[in-house]
Amino acid sequence: MTEGVATDAVTVLAGGVGGARLAHGMDRAGADLTVVVNVADDVELHGLAISPDLDTVTYTLAGLADEERGWGVVGETYATLEAMGRLGEDTWFTLGDKDLATHVVRTARLRAGAPLSAVTAELSRALGVRARVVPVTDDRVATLVDTPGGRLGFQEYFVGRQHADDVVGLVYDGIEAARPAPGVVEAVRDARVVVVAPSNPFLSVAPVLGVPGVREALVGSRAHRVAVSPIVGGRAIKGPAAQMLATLGHEVSALGVARLYTGLVDHMVIDERDAHLAEDVAALGLRVLVTDTVMGGADGRERLAREILAATRG
Repeated sequence: MTEGVATDAVTVLAGGVGGARLAHGMDRAGADLTVVVNVADDVELHGLAISPDLDTVTYTLAGLADEERGWGVVGETYATLEAMGRLGEDTWFTLGDKDLATHVVRTARLRAGAPLSAVTAELSRALGVRARVVPVTDDRVATLVDTPGGRLGFQEYFVGRQHADDVVGLVYDGIEAARPAPGVVEAVRDARVVVVAPSNPFLSVAPVLGVPGVREALVGSRAHRVAVSPIVGGRAIKGPAAQMLATLGHEVSALGVARLYTGLVDHMVIDERDAHLAEDVAALGLRVLVTDTVMGGADGRERLAREILAATRG
């Protein structure tokens, strides 16, 4: 990479299904792609190191993701999980047989001393992924969710309780001491385009930007900096983003999301159903792209990616 902006490089800051799908669109559009992924959802279960967001991104880029559920591997079986249940194990967190193979290999590599970033690169290559998939940090960070009933671990809140609780606060345990994984700061600083994916601003994006050095790299980047709203017509496409905006005191709209990213991005992508908000978003000092942001399939993902790339040329 030459000094300064890399002319073809695109970096996507991602977590969850929305991030994975936009990254897939960028990959199909031919971008020289790096995906920097949230790891604050990671959990250890049954002695295995599980990285849900890394796996969702990797499986999607590899063409292996179960598109109907939005997580896991297509054509999955659950013989191991069923056998574990018969042995008295708690099986509230669904792990398929193919998915388990990923966790077994990851855990073995980590215990042998490899950092998560190196393990992720190895797994991505093995699955035929062209893009660079990078955890935002190799260090342990954990999202803790404060609810009216008390504090919950992320997976207990999200999977165990189906994100039914109101969220009144969030803690990203360990984030102050975390360091960016190798290549993360450079990927944000030196890309031509950096895209904050339509991921949950609090659960997926904040733990990426909260790793010391990452937010600063984005603020100082010479890239075209773009955010895609995960809120369409006042509702989240998937997950609890709308509910969290409300309980954490923000407007539940694309404008509310744009306010969260003011000072971090130059462009805001909002859906056609929110076209009436374009003027207010522009008043925040952002260039606005109004388009269909609902990525219904691979072609839709690529279309959105190409529109973003076209809007940031020049």
